[in-house]
Amino acid sequence: MELFELVRSIRARDPARPGQLEAILCYAGLHAVLWHRLAHGLWRRGFRTAGRCVSHLSRWLTGIEIHPGARIGRRLFIDHGLGTVIGETAEIGDDVLIYHNVTLGGLTMRPGKRHPTIRDGAVIGAGAQVLGPIVVGLGARVGANAVVVSEVPPGLTVVGIPARPPEHPEAVGPSLGYGIARGAPDPVADEIAALREDLDLLRAQLSRRA
Repeated sequence: MELFELVRSIRARDPARPGQLEAILCYAGLHAVLWHRLAHGLWRRGFRTAGRCVSHLSRWLTGIEIHPGARIGRRLFIDHGLGTVIGETAEIGDDVLIYHNVTLGGLTMRPGKRHPTIRDGAVIGAGAQVLGPIVVGLGARVGANAVVVSEVPPGLTVVGIPARPPEHPEAVGPSLGYGIARGAPDPVADEIAALREDLDLLRAQLSRRA
């Protein structure tokens, strides 16, 4: 039964290690996947308005928007999930991990394939935007807040805007769900350091005038 398959997947991949009942009752990502199964079934059978209504109800209840036309494989784990949007022609393989505020979106108004394909075992970090009919390969990882507009080869990690492999792949941590590769530039820290230098200079000038 898919419900218990999803529960086992959550318990295996969430460091919080929830109990079975907690995972069933309290994980919006699990609820969103189950609602999507109903919406997608209606969509495929031609009951498109009914499918959209179920999808809309799911979004209201979970904070996760999955178009009923999207194709989702087994054991998808949407961790936290709030603000996640998955477009109509998106395809997601098995054992994929998606964090919150992720968009699998399109870049064109033309009909046809407009949204990404995410292969088995891929990880999409928090806030990432994966756009267009591109493929994120088997076991690939997209860092938090990355913007991906070109294909990601299997097993590769990409970070940044536009997304590209980090300069030092060996510095990449085990999960990019909430951050970027270790050793990558930190513009906020650089700006704070520059402000501190200016402050020290001003203090020195005031001391000489005193």
